[in-house]
Amino acid sequence: MRTLTIALTLLAALLTGAVPASAANIVEVTGFGTNPGALKMFRYVPDGLPAGRPIVVAMHGCTQNAAGYGEQTGWRALADSGRFSLVLPEQQPGNNFNRCFNWFQSGDTARGSGEAESIAQMVRRTRADTGGTTAYATGLSAGGGMTSEVLASYPDLFAGGAVVAGLPQGCATTMVDAFSCMNPGKDRSPAAWGDSVRAASGHQGRWPVVSLWQGTADYTVAAANQRELVEQWTNVHGIPATPSETDSVAGYPHAVYRDGGGRAVVETYSLTGMGHGQPVDPPACGTAAAYILDVGICAAARIGAFWGLG
Repeated sequence: MRTLTIALTLLAALLTGAVPASAANIVEVTGFGTNPGALKMFRYVPDGLPAGRPIVVAMHGCTQNAAGYGEQTGWRALADSGRFSLVLPEQQPGNNFNRCFNWFQSGDTARGSGEAESIAQMVRRTRADTGGTTAYATGLSAGGGMTSEVLASYPDLFAGGAVVAGLPQGCATTMVDAFSCMNPGKDRSPAAWGDSVRAASGHQGRWPVVSLWQGTADYTVAAANQRELVEQWTNVHGIPATPSETDSVAGYPHAVYRDGGGRAVVETYSLTGMGHGQPVDPPACGTAAAYILDVGICAAARIGAFWGLG
């Protein structure tokens, strides 16, 4: 009930215009660290943001850019209503011609290395600049694949994540392998998927909670990947890969997986008939564009609610 209330509050704020007025813009931040992955860092910090507010990292998909993704998905507007900092990594053509994050290359996903470390440095810089504490990561497609990777490599840095039309952590190690992960997907045991996450950092503490979004008519990243992601993250949390409860949100199947204490640690949204992209709900949330799909539900607001932002 609390997450539904937060989601409705965020959506109502966007619909009515009751979002704090802000002259802030999405701006590039330089000098955020050694940047071994050679990424660009963009950031949005609402005017008057108090110290100690959360940080959300949102990663674009292939062919997209940071600012466009932040605006079109609704994340920038939600940063105003939810009062958090928004970090927007941007891939460079020199790293990947199609501007895809390299979620399938070990040199870019291992803890302390490449693009994953660059993203971690962006979070650390934002913490230093804003006094922010809790951080979350989300992304679409290749950005979703990189979200899986940074959640595994830096579970001490991120309290939660959301993978939208993305891939399980550790699915591929080469570009050729990546295509088979995307479609038809790889079928591994829950234990094998979970072991891959655990091996990425040796973490012994609490694991990030994860929201998983997938279109059933996505022929770029097959819907089977959502099942494998569920198996991976429920195994990491030590719970069965069967939902604790199911319902329908905006007409779409939604499932929640709770731990022994009743905390929702994994959730799924199955977007019936949706292709490859991020769900938005204009004009309340986002703007339809290539791979930003108007399907009557705001992924960003629902993800924020799952994380407890508001």
